[in-house]
Amino acid sequence: MVVDGVKINFVGIDDYTREEAANYLAYVKERTSIPVKIINVKACEDGLVDVSYTARGEKFERIRRITG
Repeated sequence: MVVDGVKINFVGIDDYTREEAANYLAYVKERTSIPVKIINVKACEDGLVDVSYTARGEKFERIRRITG
């Protein structure tokens, strides 16, 4: 599922809604300032969930070194 340009994967969770996905997105965005690319939500055996994310890399400018 894609919410606001971020792909959200649910592993081991079959009955999820778009609202739940948006809540996980808000949870991750609240805790990081880096643009998020993918969020993985995995069900654990103890009834909790494991939330992990992949961030987008920042653009960089290549600097060429000239040695003589």
